[in-house]
Amino acid sequence: MSDHDVPLAARRVQSFRRILLTWYDQHHRDLPWRRDRDPYRVWISEVMLQQTRVAAVLDHYARFMRKFPTVQALAWAREATVLAAWSGLGYYHRARRMHQAARIIARQRRGEFPRTAEGWLQLPGIGRYTAAAIASIAFSEPIAVVDGNVERVLQRLFGPATGRKDVWHRASALLEWERPGDFNQAMMEFGATICTPRAPQCPACPLRQFCQMRGIGDPQPHALRKREELSYAFARKGTAVFLVQRSQSASLMAGMWELPQLSPEQVNGHAPLLRLRHSITDTDYRVTVFPASDRPAEAKGRWLAKPAWQRLPLTGLARNILTQLCSSASERKSRVSKCA
Repeated sequence: MSDHDVPLAARRVQSFRRILLTWYDQHHRDLPWRRDRDPYRVWISEVMLQQTRVAAVLDHYARFMRKFPTVQALAWAREATVLAAWSGLGYYHRARRMHQAARIIARQRRGEFPRTAEGWLQLPGIGRYTAAAIASIAFSEPIAVVDGNVERVLQRLFGPATGRKDVWHRASALLEWERPGDFNQAMMEFGATICTPRAPQCPACPLRQFCQMRGIGDPQPHALRKREELSYAFARKGTAVFLVQRSQSASLMAGMWELPQLSPEQVNGHAPLLRLRHSITDTDYRVTVFPASDRPAEAKGRWLAKPAWQRLPLTGLARNILTQLCSSASERKSRVSKCA
């Protein structure tokens, strides 16, 4: 791509690159996957970060890497074990496809990772952004990335694009070829910490001299979020709790385990045991958990003690509920006794 793909003179493009990289060198967050350029660590982090905030990924990433420190460890694990380790991050198809890709790398490629974006695109669950991110960060391939943060930054800097192709052209024209991985991470970091969707930090912006919008509005307004209410039963028998498994053909979270859901008629007259909020994609849920002396009528599932359900692929909501209700009495004086 040429520098003419963005409305800046060649000299100004060079200045843009220098200023952004200087800012990144001085202010980037110390994230565990940035401490080296190991392609396995970069890959896992990029998959986890898809549609997920950095703060929500950090603990999951640390636990996942302890359990699966190498691509071989991930490849030889059972899918249920991988899903259990992924529990809480949502979008479980990401974990399934990542597991499939690990098996291809470990078995068919003998542990050798692709070194180009084109090579990464041949693996399950790898799209254009993820392939470019891994190839540029881990192998210094001079290829641009466009995620939601980068797209927002480019539109604020240079005005609305004519389409996705135009956005990628702009990103490619700005790319610093000598440090492509750092430049791509700088663009994403800038969008995540300075040029944020709401309340961008314009006075502190090192790129304000290039910006056309100066933080006026969000170039991609957010759709209104839906609100729903959910009710679940928490049934205990000794040290075990009753859980049900979603159908393997379910459109969402197939095969995952959770508490049995209750209809409005089944909760009448019961005092709630726990209330919490939960969000998925474009929906915010108000969740209420009710005590039950036995499993709900017609519910098909299993009674499981804590060591057993901790190894299951639980939905993130179920794991959250069980963690709260099955904590020790010293941690939770006013709730039910522990489940282990």
